[in-house]
Amino acid sequence: MRAPDPAHPFYMEQVVQYALIFGRPGLENTWQGIAFDFAFHMHWQTLFRFALCQALCTNSAAKSSVVRRLVLVMVQPRMYCEAVASYNAAFLERPLVAQYGFHLNILQVHVPDDQAHNFLDDDALHVLLHNRIPLDWVDHAYTYGVVYLEQQFHNPTMSMDIFKDVDNKCIECLSHYGTPPTIPQWYGWREMMEDDHYCLMFKCAEKRLLPAPPEATGLYYYIGMDPNWVHLWKCMAAHGMLPLGTHCD
Repeated sequence: MRAPDPAHPFYMEQVVQYALIFGRPGLENTWQGIAFDFAFHMHWQTLFRFALCQALCTNSAAKSSVVRRLVLVMVQPRMYCEAVASYNAAFLERPLVAQYGFHLNILQVHVPDDQAHNFLDDDALHVLLHNRIPLDWVDHAYTYGVVYLEQQFHNPTMSMDIFKDVDNKCIECLSHYGTPPTIPQWYGWREMMEDDHYCLMFKCAEKRLLPAPPEATGLYYYIGMDPNWVHLWKCMAAHGMLPLGTHCD
């Protein structure tokens, strides 16, 4: 199955099928940022941001670093809003006009592998501004950032100092501005359909034919819970979520 088309990133049923097939819920849950619960429902907000990320980033060895930096920007409320205000003040005759609609004109970011460590917040903001990404889309992507960072904390792949620093900035922004608003039609949990169950059955059967079937891993939420939390790096048990296979006493 092909990845979603960058020019039409929000054909969401294609995004859902892509996430189910390659995300492998119930086996090794490898997607970063997509919220799964124990019934394998997926949260619409995180799917929306996943689709946006796929549209903005080319497939390369540096993609994970670019995605990470975009997430660090989006999880800090109003950072993009302030960047848009600064842009509009600098270009009074050419203010930012956000693009909406089914067909988008997206210029994907490509960062050479040896320059990935130089891709910083300002670069991520430039990508969003250059592609005229709407403010409400970035606000709606907040939950993806929360889930992504929770996953990073419980399966560390980046500096814990950076993680805690972002957590502190996020909490400060939330105390001043509150949780960013959402887009109602892309909010809540998407329930599994009959075809989804068949898809996962075949995928699991295929994996079990391997010499060493992978264990079920990943960060899963209790059914119906809200994946948004103020303190990102608190203990999972305190948040009411657990990695698959873990038990609370």
